Amino acid sequence: MNRGLLVSTTESIAGYEITEVLGIARGNVIRAKHIGTDVIAALRNLVGGEVREYTKLMAEAREQSMDRMMENARTMGADAVIVVRFQTAMIMAGSAEMLAYGTAVKLRPAAA
Repeated sequence: MNRGLLVSTTESIAGYEITEVLGIARGNVIRAKHIGTDVIAALRNLVGGEVREYTKLMAEAREQSMDRMMENARTMGADAVIVVRFQTAMIMAGSAEMLAYGTAVKLRPAAA
């Protein structure tokens, strides 16, 4: 395949056949809260609503873990990563791990 790496939460990709399962591709990042963010979050917590600073922090962690998963899949020679999932775990007070993982596969265009 000449296209970029395909990523999907489904078990297959329309228009392609899986020719080989290469294994689990994974990428993770551990992020810690910042004291400045905590102060702003505490103030927001008083009035309620979304804590945008933490939302942004988690979005960045998801993107970075996904980028690392895709790089891991590329080193395996994958054309796609299917059944992609995210998982998070607290490492210690103030920090958490974001893990992206899926099945790295080789593909070929489906027969017509």
